[in-house]
Amino acid sequence: MFDYIFLQHYWWFLIALLGGLLVFLLFVQGGNALIFLAGKDEAERELIINSTGRKWELTFTTLVTFGGAFFASFPLFYSTSFGGAYWVWILILITFVLQAVSYEFQGKAGNLLGKNAFRAFLTLNGCLAPLLIGTAVGTFFTGSQFMVDKSAVLNISAPTISRWANGWHGLEAVTEPFNVGFGLMVMLLAIALGALYMINNIDNEKLTAQLRRSLLISFTAFLLTLIFVLVQLLTMEGFAVDASGVVVMEKYKYLHNFLQMPVVFVMFLVGAVLLVAGVALTLLKPNFKRGIWLAAPGTVLAVMALFMIAAYNNTAYYPSTYDLQASLTLANSCSSEFTLRTMAVVSLIIPFVVAYIAYFWRQMDKKSLTSDELTTTDKY
Repeated sequence: MFDYIFLQHYWWFLIALLGGLLVFLLFVQGGNALIFLAGKDEAERELIINSTGRKWELTFTTLVTFGGAFFASFPLFYSTSFGGAYWVWILILITFVLQAVSYEFQGKAGNLLGKNAFRAFLTLNGCLAPLLIGTAVGTFFTGSQFMVDKSAVLNISAPTISRWANGWHGLEAVTEPFNVGFGLMVMLLAIALGALYMINNIDNEKLTAQLRRSLLISFTAFLLTLIFVLVQLLTMEGFAVDASGVVVMEKYKYLHNFLQMPVVFVMFLVGAVLLVAGVALTLLKPNFKRGIWLAAPGTVLAVMALFMIAAYNNTAYYPSTYDLQASLTLANSCSSEFTLRTMAVVSLIIPFVVAYIAYFWRQMDKKSLTSDELTTTDKY
């Protein structure tokens, strides 16, 4: 049977997979960021909103599943980050609430705010949600200011294990250039993916041309931020865990993780090549519209690789810059072996769920979206 260490790594693999899927599905947010940039008139904006509006539930569901998987498999991270850095997660939640409300009410009769007000909310969600999520993930590499005292669970008056060490509760992440760069990278990637998705999903020559221009600009900016993030990541000190479980600083730790885990390094390279190929073919071949289906697996693979170097190879995946030994690792923050083993059995249904989503996705996208279709079907 699988041992405890394997189960910890298995569940982090699932976390990485969900993280990769979430970043890909942020194309919904990226598409919404282009409502006013690529959509030059009412008809084009309606096409954009209805294109992304048919998929937004998948992004939100994946975000909730991502948080739920963390809670079930690594509850100490959940209580530390979600309970300590709560301002970041509250802001992320607010942007998704704005998204849901905007899709529901922007086209309703008697809308006092007007369509453009709700569309502005969608644009706000399109920019802020991936920016904040990316900034939060950046702290996996730079650390956060928290303390952990597991003995506090015996304190009946205040059984709080994790405490934040400052009053900013996560907002201090924006003071670290790497975190902001990571957030901008995710936001720009989401915009590029949104453009790729709508090029494939919408049948409108004028809008498609404008989406291609938006793709060129956003992907160029993404590459610049990617270079900044990778240079910083591969040259920074990392949070290593020695054989006795003590957390120590190690120069070039994340570079070492790539070199010492060649499969993960190859995964990242393959993902990057697929992503670049999807964008390049879309930009260089005027009739090529399926770039999203190269960029999608590329995004998932590259993001999974980043999650893996953050936690595998004896690395603290949620470091504490306040108390180094409070840093969270796979070993000290996971659920019991019984819980991980039981949930591992349940996780076997994931491929069937993914297949179900893929089938109905194909059914919805079998025919490209047109303005004529919006006059005969329900629209947002």
